[in-house]
Amino acid sequence: MTTALVLAAAAVAYLLWTRPAAPAGLPPLVPTVAAPVPVVHAPAATGPHPLTLAAILAAGGMVAWSLHDRPSPAPAPGPAPVIGLNLRGRFVGPDAAADAATTAALLEELASQIEWDGSQTEPRLRTGAAFDDLRRSARELRTRGVSLGARQPAVRDAIKAFLDAEAGTEGGPVDAAARAKWVKAYRAVSQAATEATR
Repeated sequence: MTTALVLAAAAVAYLLWTRPAAPAGLPPLVPTVAAPVPVVHAPAATGPHPLTLAAILAAGGMVAWSLHDRPSPAPAPGPAPVIGLNLRGRFVGPDAAADAATTAALLEELASQIEWDGSQTEPRLRTGAAFDDLRRSARELRTRGVSLGARQPAVRDAIKAFLDAEAGTEGGPVDAAARAKWVKAYRAVSQAATEATR
């Protein structure tokens, strides 16, 4: 609508600018006995034709309408949620965002450590129990003993169910395939916790 008003104002200004000037003064008085004054026709107006003005205003209105109704760009889609684990809305309380960020960072680091350990000639972490013990120890060190599970029970239960399903519950020796499952599961939890902060 602003564009239409600007165009309308420009058209009015153009009409005022091109309007013929008024006469400088009145004609002199003529004696009654003098010959009749010849009729002088006023010069024709030189402004734009009314249809031209209407076309200008119509074009301005169409431009303003097309700009007003232009659809806004669609927002970029977010990352797809982790299949089988959705932590959005499960972190609660005043520490919800911090707890989600801590969970995301902790599980990503655990996945990286287990993956790196598996690339060594003599891995130190050789059992499922060792992976789980590493997770507990890392959490205690990272949070200075604060239990995120006690503060976020819904998150704790969802993560446990997911890890049990994806990595298994066996605490015995792990081969390369089982290690890869643990790494993938920990990274999935990290991703789900990251998405919960958005």
